[in-house]
Amino acid sequence: MRRREFIALLGSTVSIWPLAAWAQQARKISRIGVLWHAASAEEEDVYLSVVTKAFSDLGYIDGKSIQLEHHFPAEQPERFRAFARDMAESGVDAILAVTSLGAKEAKRATSTIPVVFVLDADPVGNGLVESLARPGGNVTGLSLMSNDVSGKRVALFRELVPNLSRMAIMVDPRDPAAPRIRDGYERAAQALSVSTKPFGITTPDEIEPAFSTIAQSGFDGIALASPLLFNERRRIGAAALRHKLPTLSLIGEMVPHGLLLSYGQDFPEFFRRSVGLIDRILKGAKPSDLPVEQPTRFKLIINQKVAKALGLTIPPSLLIGADELIE
Repeated sequence: MRRREFIALLGSTVSIWPLAAWAQQARKISRIGVLWHAASAEEEDVYLSVVTKAFSDLGYIDGKSIQLEHHFPAEQPERFRAFARDMAESGVDAILAVTSLGAKEAKRATSTIPVVFVLDADPVGNGLVESLARPGGNVTGLSLMSNDVSGKRVALFRELVPNLSRMAIMVDPRDPAAPRIRDGYERAAQALSVSTKPFGITTPDEIEPAFSTIAQSGFDGIALASPLLFNERRRIGAAALRHKLPTLSLIGEMVPHGLLLSYGQDFPEFFRRSVGLIDRILKGAKPSDLPVEQPTRFKLIINQKVAKALGLTIPPSLLIGADELIE
């Protein structure tokens, strides 16, 4: 090669290198769409902060090595669908869908972008995955196994509320996970000779009238059968105390707001583990090869202050066995 041609080639190559390096650096910023269920970051803070810290603990810096794009559908089904479609069309690298409804809409919106769900009671039954061991497709995540521990949850409730003979089941009928959780409660209650009746809640304004009706109808307690009700935990807790109704949840973070007890998964740990799945996907793993993870522990949380307000005595066995006592 002639000297003049070599110098020209070298010059053009040097001019290309910075552009190639810049492009490579730009590609390192992965975009993760996060589909929550509440209306704002403030309402989701208890878990949003867990997600942010989990990414940080894995070495990701939001805005530099990763870009977290949070979407808040305010529990409106049409907004779940719109946000899922927007994320798919914008070409995010992965979607973290918090609830069953979000996961179903994300799966509907894309068959190629990896989707990780966080809170689903029955991923196989809900059509998210083919099996827990071999999810197939572009979706994986964590199973709540809520139905598997419904019997234990209701038994603990009955132990703390000895006169429990009629139990209301509060559900959000828009939540695809709710029917299976409700069915689990109904079977568990029937085994203990406790009658049940479902009450649907779709808006915050329906909470107080529902509690009033349940109290006036002589029910001895309430079981919450929809994770979507988490967003209204303060209003639900206040109504439970006002009407002196023992209330049971599968979500521990609801108990401090006026509920009597919860028995269920460690939800913050679920969010941390879901971020771990996203990390593995960003490093090359396929959702179809990542088995759906299941709970490693269940937590019993009892609100002693609420028990006292309701005139209930906590049995020594529950005091010893509780993972957390709220005073």
